Amino acid sequence: MPTSPVFARASTRSPRVAVLADLIAPRDPIRVDLRAKFRPPSLDHPFGTDDLGRDLLSRVIHGTRISLTAGVVVVVIAASIGMFVGAVTGYVEGWVDEVTMRVGDMFLAFPTLVLGMAVVAAIGPGLANAMIVVGVVWWPGYARLVRGIVLSAKHVAYVEAARAEGAHQARVLFRHILPNCVGPLIVKATVDYGFAILVTAGLSFIGLGAQAPTPEWGAMVAAGRLFLIDQWWYATFPGLFIFITVLAFGLFGDAVRDAIDPRLRV
Repeated sequence: MPTSPVFARASTRSPRVAVLADLIAPRDPIRVDLRAKFRPPSLDHPFGTDDLGRDLLSRVIHGTRISLTAGVVVVVIAASIGMFVGAVTGYVEGWVDEVTMRVGDMFLAFPTLVLGMAVVAAIGPGLANAMIVVGVVWWPGYARLVRGIVLSAKHVAYVEAARAEGAHQARVLFRHILPNCVGPLIVKATVDYGFAILVTAGLSFIGLGAQAPTPEWGAMVAAGRLFLIDQWWYATFPGLFIFITVLAFGLFGDAVRDAIDPRLRV
């Protein structure tokens, strides 16, 4: 599926906004000015202000850094756990593979957001806890992907030749088999990145992620929903940025998939 250049550019600009947030944001994102509360979008405040008079444009820009960082942390944790588990179980097989995959099925039986809510509520709310928990509960998808590749690659000719030459099992796995997983893992991580941002924002929306006054998109939508009728801009702009970012990275993931494996193009 061809990817729109608009969203492709959006996915590449988001990291720049995050890195340069301190330079781009016109105001301090947590500075309270009650005299400026609930001002509608204007030249002075392009996205308006919130119930404490904070500039929403500045908060959305700084929220970009938080949300993109959360996506990276979640994907890195999930991919690291999943790659290790999938590689070991796929190579060893037997009861280790069977038990591990059944544990993975238990994780997959629950929606990520629901399972993340339960765990974060148990260990305590906070953005760091939310990122770690979502990453930990997201590993089964990566494990299944790597396991399938390992199972199909462990019996090919060059792997059998490495074993015949006396190569250690760990060397066979990490040197000759796992490189086949790099491309599919990159594609999956790119597609999952937007959903990781969405789930983390969801936890913040229900009060289990970022805490006030942190300028995080999900928390801003949660605060703004109480004033949606009269102060529509409060929740609209953070929600719009969540939508654009998730959509952009989803389409970017499709583009990466097509670039890595042209046979998947339709």
